[in-house]
Amino acid sequence: MKLWLGSHVDLVAPSYLLAAVETTLAQGGNTMMIYTGAPQNSIRKPVEGMRIQEAHALMQANHMDLNKIIVHAPYIINLGNTIKSDTFEIGVTFLIRELQRVAQMGFSTLVLHPGAHVGEGKDKAIAKIIQGLNQVLAADGTNVTIALETMAGKGTEVGDRFEDLRAIIEGCAFANRLGICLDTCHIHDAGYDVKNIDNILATFDQVIGLTKLKVIHINDSKNPQGARKDRHENIGYGHLGYPTLVQYIHHPRLDGIPKILETPWIDEIRPYQQEIAMLKNQTYQEGWREQLKSK
Repeated sequence: MKLWLGSHVDLVAPSYLLAAVETTLAQGGNTMMIYTGAPQNSIRKPVEGMRIQEAHALMQANHMDLNKIIVHAPYIINLGNTIKSDTFEIGVTFLIRELQRVAQMGFSTLVLHPGAHVGEGKDKAIAKIIQGLNQVLAADGTNVTIALETMAGKGTEVGDRFEDLRAIIEGCAFANRLGICLDTCHIHDAGYDVKNIDNILATFDQVIGLTKLKVIHINDSKNPQGARKDRHENIGYGHLGYPTLVQYIHHPRLDGIPKILETPWIDEIRPYQQEIAMLKNQTYQEGWREQLKSK
């Protein structure tokens, strides 16, 4: 069984992608997730200045697989908005550019929040998301897969039920280029019993199909099941707990799928080296977060 485990890391000037790979290796990871720029806006630095060749060389030297690296789309994209046409059109145009940037960087998977219905109901939003994805995937000129993320159901989010995502995939003319990103905190907050992993995987397989699962976000949750709030917690300090989350790392049905940590920083300290070590070695260290805070 090949384990692909890492965290969400930053592209920091002046080394950008090279810095992200160096951070990943220092954390003990062999995969990572990045943004191609700030998630809150559409300002983007040309990829030519991001030290891509050097980053690829370092990845190859450390047996990191380009196809296991994940890019996350910015939050400002909402293809489900049926009220403001400008918001939809900006989302389509920007998503095309992001897919092209992912391909230029040598990667093959982009995680995307499906969208929000802004009060108009899921059916309208799903139809609009399908329309947007069809426009994007007909025009981007890449082979990058869009992994639609499972959502917690806060506000008017679409994607808190597996059935939402199945409807989008089945309605899209480019279904072969769509996959799923499963977020453990999100589906817990949406009401799924994440602790029963075999039931989760069976349900996912029945509704969508496990072949569509491209990446897993490994996050504990600050909230009880069904809270619909989406507040991530450090591994072992939330309502899911370490015994649950370590199963998602090592379950044989999830072999080969990249697992990405998005857990909170601790007093400006990244906790990923500690969390990766515990999950990788299947050994939980009681009080690890308090020990890290005291250093």
